Amino acid sequence: MSLQLFWFILIGVLFTGYFVLEGFDFGVGMLMPILGRGSDARRRAVLNTIGPVWDGNEVWLITAGGAMFAAFPEWYASLFSGFYLALLLLLVALILRICAIEYRAKIDDPKWRFWCDMGIGIGSWVPALAWGWVFANLVRGVPLNERKQIVGSVLDLLSPYALLGGLATGILFALHGAIFVTLKTGGEIRDDAQRAARMLLAPTVLVVGAFGLWTQLAYGSGWTWIALGAAVAGLLVAGGATAAGRDGWAFVGTALTVIAATVLIVGSMYPNVLPSTISPDFDLTIDNASSSPYTLKVMSWAAAFAAPVVVLYQGWTYWVFRQRIRVEHIPAPVGLPLNRKG
Repeated sequence: MSLQLFWFILIGVLFTGYFVLEGFDFGVGMLMPILGRGSDARRRAVLNTIGPVWDGNEVWLITAGGAMFAAFPEWYASLFSGFYLALLLLLVALILRICAIEYRAKIDDPKWRFWCDMGIGIGSWVPALAWGWVFANLVRGVPLNERKQIVGSVLDLLSPYALLGGLATGILFALHGAIFVTLKTGGEIRDDAQRAARMLLAPTVLVVGAFGLWTQLAYGSGWTWIALGAAVAGLLVAGGATAAGRDGWAFVGTALTVIAATVLIVGSMYPNVLPSTISPDFDLTIDNASSSPYTLKVMSWAAAFAAPVVVLYQGWTYWVFRQRIRVEHIPAPVGLPLNRKG
């Protein structure tokens, strides 16, 4: 295996980990107004399901971006310049979500919490939809010219296939989040999350199945049929386990679907990292977009030592905070008043 192929696979693994872990974070934020309706204690209980882990989950994105920059600088430069406005909007949404989560409990005021909840919702919906749109365009191709610059307008990136990709990740992450809440909560919140998961299951199968089949027929290869089959199997497992009340298996099912869908997308790109719709001669591939062999070799040694430590630490975090959360576990708010008197 060449170092270029190794780092292409590793970047795919990093994005897969990000989508599996941050995917349910997005889903929880998307469904928080529904699952947390009725009282602030319910909303806090829903939010606390991701409280100890959401910021650690975002490390996967930072690592994937850093690996892309170091291993495939041409890919990184063309992607981030051509998708500048879209990625800037995504970054702003993520920052808005971070600030809303961090500052929600600082002030004990209904209006303050309302606007923080709005920030959490926007910061969850926008990335959940945007990531599918971005990766669908990476598979379909972009107007990349001979200077490795993406030309044209935003309308060139709003194809039906790309929009379906955004809808697919949005609804899949919502289902993933609903099932995660059933796994992490008890009482009425768990019951409501289970009902939400059952309602989301059929449209998720329809949308994700349509996007996966389109991807396979238009851009896939022989072996990516396996990934498509695994994605469908994951949804079937999630549906059966949800109906049987097996929360753990339901979560395994949606996680398998996210993994398989990412493998389908990344596998459909190979050997390109950014195909050109202008001419195949302008495609960026794992060979012409990569760093020097020496750079890739040094990075490989660094990853071999650092990656296991990060994975073990994050796994330990999930183990420590594995207990279910109920509304009665939520203490009274301790935030400061919005307007000080006297």
